[in-house]
Amino acid sequence: MAEVVIHNDPEEKHHSKVSVEGDNIDEVDDSPIEQVKLTVPITDDPNQPALTFRTWVLGILSCVVLSFVNQFFSYRSNPLSVGSMSAQIVAFPLGKFMAATLPTKHFHIPMTNWHFTLNPGPFTLKEHALITIFASAGSSGVYAIGIINIVKAFYHRSIHPLAAFMLAISTQMLGYGWAGVFRRYLVESPYMWWPSNLVQVSLFRAFHEKEKRPKEGLTRLQFFLMVFAASFAYYAIPGYLFQAISSISIICLIYKNSILAHQIGSGTTGLGIGSFALDWNTVAGFLGSPLASPAFALINMLVGFVAFIYIVLPLFYWNNVFDAKRFPFISSHTFDFTGQKYNVTRILNVKTFDIDMESYQNYSKLYLSITFALVYGLNFASLTSSISHVILFHGKTIYQMWKKAKKSLGEEDVHTRIMKKNYERVPQWWFITILVLMTIMSLITCEGFGKQLQLPWWGVLMSLGIALVFTLPVGVIQATNMQQIGLNVITELIIGYLYPGKPLANVTFKTYGYISMTQALSFIGDFKLGHYMKIPPKSMFIVQLASTIVASVVSFGTAWWLLTSIDHICDTSRLPAGSPWTCPNDDIFYNASIIWGVVGPARMFTKKGIYIAMNWFFLIGFLAPVPVWLLSRKFPQHKWIELIHIPLIIAGANNIPPAGSVNLIMWGIVGIFFNVYVYTKFKKWWARHTYILSAALDAGVAFMGVALYFTLQSYGVYGPKWWGLESNQCPLASCPTAPGVVAKGCPVLN
Repeated sequence: MAEVVIHNDPEEKHHSKVSVEGDNIDEVDDSPIEQVKLTVPITDDPNQPALTFRTWVLGILSCVVLSFVNQFFSYRSNPLSVGSMSAQIVAFPLGKFMAATLPTKHFHIPMTNWHFTLNPGPFTLKEHALITIFASAGSSGVYAIGIINIVKAFYHRSIHPLAAFMLAISTQMLGYGWAGVFRRYLVESPYMWWPSNLVQVSLFRAFHEKEKRPKEGLTRLQFFLMVFAASFAYYAIPGYLFQAISSISIICLIYKNSILAHQIGSGTTGLGIGSFALDWNTVAGFLGSPLASPAFALINMLVGFVAFIYIVLPLFYWNNVFDAKRFPFISSHTFDFTGQKYNVTRILNVKTFDIDMESYQNYSKLYLSITFALVYGLNFASLTSSISHVILFHGKTIYQMWKKAKKSLGEEDVHTRIMKKNYERVPQWWFITILVLMTIMSLITCEGFGKQLQLPWWGVLMSLGIALVFTLPVGVIQATNMQQIGLNVITELIIGYLYPGKPLANVTFKTYGYISMTQALSFIGDFKLGHYMKIPPKSMFIVQLASTIVASVVSFGTAWWLLTSIDHICDTSRLPAGSPWTCPNDDIFYNASIIWGVVGPARMFTKKGIYIAMNWFFLIGFLAPVPVWLLSRKFPQHKWIELIHIPLIIAGANNIPPAGSVNLIMWGIVGIFFNVYVYTKFKKWWARHTYILSAALDAGVAFMGVALYFTLQSYGVYGPKWWGLESNQCPLASCPTAPGVVAKGCPVLN
């Protein structure tokens, strides 16, 4: 096989150095971005197999397994998310095994000139990359399934299965249209360099370099299998035999009858002081594996968590701001003025499934726990602080990159020249066809089937217009700075004001507007990875399209199966003891549909509602990065100042709820231990084993969780009947402390 190396001058074999500040990149020998130059090779073998039988088998298998596992676990108390890195690690030895054992015979397809082989030779880096792209679609989930969950499990209404599936597939695939529109700017420009892809490039190169087994040590695969086996076996304890170790509270075990002690000690609905867990699922359940987070990100998020949970929250609660003492300390539910769970059926018109204003006015305004209210404030602040932070710290660089990207249209760096020389470009009409078909499908989904989703045609088109407008600017930020600004709050706010009182219209509008942009940027990011790995663009497109369809089908099928086969799924008041099917993320999604859809932002965050003060968080978030920026300009010699990342600090607590304080505490402890202590003291071990350790722990928990379901939990057996089955050791933490408020299982205070 011939290896192609492209140089500007055949006599010159060195890389010319090009400054990012230069005016153009006319015929450079490498990327103008230093990080890309140091990471991505400028070589390519166009004869190296990419889209092979092995790619299809391992890719589809990875996509199916991850789609099923992640959707399956999304309904459980600690919703584990298994990332594509697990498949990336496992696919390598499997690919090598297939290359060593499959027959190399060529098979001819009758009446055509086509032929194929099950084994085209050694397992290649390009095959490995495409398999990982397959797996990535399976690991990312299908956001629209949250709508199906709340319709069936929370509102207890029916939805046509075809409408539900069309909703899932259309929201996932609309992003191809935007990807096709903007790929010229966000993929082909060398200044749009997508930093997160460089991690993947480095990992692929590490896998495909020859590995020597360390003396008296293990290969990476042996280490993965050893940790996987240990994680698989151990999870039988917190997953079935002794569920209480998923959150242990020392204070609650000592003071069993004190509301205050339970509020302080509970790791799930309290401050979590003195609480800990012996369960990897608790560590990685909501925030993902801490082993994959850089130390500076861990520290910033922990600072935000500590400030929120131990300073801000107690001040607001014990000063009874927003009548906080009438409601649980931490809860994702909605409440009426009496402190009872808000009975949304009292204000919904049964036939039209929208708000009945007379019933609403005769019932109660909508109240939130103080934590849930403040978390909404944090979400407002997170949006504006992300914008402010990017403008202040990276605005000049992003602007320069964008100017150069526009100027460089038609000009090429070495990677673009290799791709154009060796491979056919994906025709634009492929993307446009998918965009048109998915837009039609979206309109049919919302306007057809008895208008079950409530969103009219103009709402669908408006949501797609929002995604179209924001894809390029948000993509430029992500392609140069790794930060993606979410549109979920903006979309909820817009449709909540324009079309209030309709819960499903709100969440559907949000999904079409937010997720189609997110999917577009995911596709574009993958295209850039393929650009760096020199994967044929048509092969990349086919794999992305196939993996999106497979992931959507499997995720939808898994969701529909669980929703129709598990009694009282998501209903914590009716589930049997020890049942894990509590749906914490869907509970948030459901209550958001009440807040933004049924009641609407005009009756929540204006003078008509209780929480008008939350609007100050937009301004607070926007201004918060300014002092840090000024300090970094004043004291440029102190580089640590620039590591103070306000959006990350704000993000430290905005997962509570559904996450509990014990999740954040354990996530921080494990992350700091590995990414600060181990990284500092044992850097070689960290570099060799950390990501593999993370993937193996995730995979072990996932496979044991599925095994427990099929062997025991599907038959109603959730664990042995003893005190260790109860994971909530602090039941009084959810009790109101205002005088006279009645709550089930709680003392009434005078």
